[in-house]
Amino acid sequence: MTGSPDPGARTPTWVIGGSGLLGSAVRRAVATTGGEVLRTAVPWGDTEAAIAALLAGSRQLPESGWRLVWCAGVGVVGSKAEQLQTELDVVRGFLDAWQPGAGGAIFAASSAGGVYAGSSGTPFTEDTVPAALSPYGEAKLQLEQLFSDFSGRTDVPLLLGRISNLYGPGQDLGKSQGLVSMLCRAHLTGEPLDIYVSLDTMRDYLFVDDAAAMAVAGLEEAAARGGVMTKIFASGQSHTIAGVIGEIRRITRRRPPIVTVPSATSRFQVSDLRFRSVARPDLAPYIRTGFGAGIAACLEAVARQSRLPLSRSSAAGS
Repeated sequence: MTGSPDPGARTPTWVIGGSGLLGSAVRRAVATTGGEVLRTAVPWGDTEAAIAALLAGSRQLPESGWRLVWCAGVGVVGSKAEQLQTELDVVRGFLDAWQPGAGGAIFAASSAGGVYAGSSGTPFTEDTVPAALSPYGEAKLQLEQLFSDFSGRTDVPLLLGRISNLYGPGQDLGKSQGLVSMLCRAHLTGEPLDIYVSLDTMRDYLFVDDAAAMAVAGLEEAAARGGVMTKIFASGQSHTIAGVIGEIRRITRRRPPIVTVPSATSRFQVSDLRFRSVARPDLAPYIRTGFGAGIAACLEAVARQSRLPLSRSSAAGS
């Protein structure tokens, strides 16, 4: 494989959730290839208004030849079912009413950790039977089903991306997720980060720009192949929380301050979430960012985002 992913002869790509961590990276990936990126502001707090905005936004798409990348998602692992249901109602209402043109394809982002949290037999693959433990995981499975049903009704090709723990520049520091970015901020501010699970908890961390490149390239193959495909988007290499802390210490020469505290949502956090994708092995070369380089990029991004100075040791480690 050589070169960058080709979004398909400048085929317009509509990115929903384009201001989020993954959506921003997808927009960068499409733009660097010369592709056209379309966006829509969606008022997620109002179901009817959100559906209307999405239907209006869909009219940007040509009658033939388009891509939709669905990266939207306001929930986290500890979110309540009512909050997650609002998002599902928007997706259902939009897909029920949308009549897409020909020659399109959809990528829908899901959560590998959410849908496999109750499964057994790590490392999990696409052959593993999903088993959600939390309302968040159950909502992701429902989201996948909504898009799969839509694909079945319309014959629009669909790639479902079950994504492991994303990290990288652009993480929303106001959300209670994104361990790497949160640890980077703790290092830069000196304010201790509360850790709600054991430091032996193991996760697969995937750099967001690598995930975006995989999604864009995978979407083109899905458009050519047709049907529905599910793929785990993961680096294939896992790290404990203690290991993440150790890597930040190696780069910065200082251990980020943490405090381990109990939490009611800890029951949704299983100790071992390793993944090994067996679908679409041709996308593996897009995983290019080493964990140390990814953390260094996060340190720089969090420093800029928080308007904090980056220490010399941090810069040297990059």
